[in-house]
Amino acid sequence: MAVITADIAVELGRPTPDDGSIEALQWAKWIADAQFLIRSRLGDLDALDQTALDYVVTLAVAAHVRRPDDSTQVDVAVDDARVSRRYASGKGRVVILDEWWDLLSPAGSNAGAFAIDTVPAGVGGGHSDICALYFGGAYCSCGAVLTNLVYPLYEGGALS
Repeated sequence: MAVITADIAVELGRPTPDDGSIEALQWAKWIADAQFLIRSRLGDLDALDQTALDYVVTLAVAAHVRRPDDSTQVDVAVDDARVSRRYASGKGRVVILDEWWDLLSPAGSNAGAFAIDTVPAGVGGGHSDICALYFGGAYCSCGAVLTNLVYPLYEGGALS
């Protein structure tokens, strides 16, 4: 199922805007924007869990409808009447939150504290045995990636 403007209206608890209205066109554009953001990071949308995809797109667009820009207060005064509306600060664009990214690609999330590579140094790459990668780090601290995994440059390597 693909997200449509009626899904956004249900999430917001408001009537669905008329087809062709500016509001309906905005919501359709923001749905496309959310899908673009997801596609640009994760690739083909058909390869993703469609239920999770619809959930994330719906929540992202509904959040943007609630807080469309970074204004914090809007005042409208007509004659003796005054109406004031406060908004929580928004980004001014559709945003996919980190926890939503985790729903879309759970295999790529770092839900645990860390991961340890149990392959000894020199096997499957030339990382030093004290390289940050072996202790759950996100980058190579021994410099083996700079030598195409042939040998470490730092931490007991060629430049130590």
